[in-house]
Amino acid sequence: MNMVAEKSDLIDPQQNIIDFLADFTAETTPFSAAKVDDFREILRPGTTVFITFLPGSDFEDTISIAARLKKEGLNPVPHLAARSIPDAAFLDEGLRRLRGEADIDEVLTIAGAVDQPLGAFSDSMQVLETGLLDKHGIKRVGVAGHPEGSPDMPDEAIAAALTWKNDFANRSGADVYIVTQFCFEAEPIIAWDKAIRAAGNALPIRIGVPGLATIKTLLNYAKACGIGNSMMFLKKQARNVAKLMNVSAPDKLLVDLANYKATDPDCGLIGCHMYPLGGVKKTAKWTYAVVDGEFSMNPKGDGFSLTMEI
Repeated sequence: MNMVAEKSDLIDPQQNIIDFLADFTAETTPFSAAKVDDFREILRPGTTVFITFLPGSDFEDTISIAARLKKEGLNPVPHLAARSIPDAAFLDEGLRRLRGEADIDEVLTIAGAVDQPLGAFSDSMQVLETGLLDKHGIKRVGVAGHPEGSPDMPDEAIAAALTWKNDFANRSGADVYIVTQFCFEAEPIIAWDKAIRAAGNALPIRIGVPGLATIKTLLNYAKACGIGNSMMFLKKQARNVAKLMNVSAPDKLLVDLANYKATDPDCGLIGCHMYPLGGVKKTAKWTYAVVDGEFSMNPKGDGFSLTMEI
């Protein structure tokens, strides 16, 4: 038997998918969290839950939801949206309260979806440079990744920022990782991972995966952000809107990414971040069903279907 055949015999697509999704992370907005009586009824103990910060939001809500998630046995990870932070003093106090009231030790730093900074910070790198995360005992730091580019930054600036973040991880000793925007196709993700790895990226990557997504759920997701933010969201996701016309579940994406991770020893992907486009409850039910192996591969092996109803 040749080496190619031997390698293929070791590939179990179903187990690869389970492994790839096993430690998935989720997210909620304060608005969505208010509709959930108890997250313990939706998510399993210890699940990491990102707390989205939308333009115009009150950071008090972030602190409150973080404290609630911690009390309900989850790992809250607040978004720190640089362009919505007034100044270093506000950041210092916010981190102090997040540590004291929610016992967080992990954050996600992003630039934030506002055109003009509201205060002293215009990007996440400036937030990282304050040293305040280290001061308040933040051990893990997520940063944004853009497999398909960003409407807010040219590719050269994205590349320079990623190099800076790698350097920051090396000189600070922080546990830094990448979380990406949600994507619908594996090919550009794989090409991006290989390209940034060749350029020196050593940060592990958690790929954004859309939950059960249709054009209706995308519109509802955008609507939850408010009228103005909905328009901004839809404008920035214009190329994804067309793709959603034919998407109901991310099974093909997960098959392709899981096999890539299982067969490329240099793959930088460590797992998934599930965007709850159809709601966190529905997304969690579907994802747990997959993690528990309640699915069957289709005849071509390029997708799968649940064997249980959710």
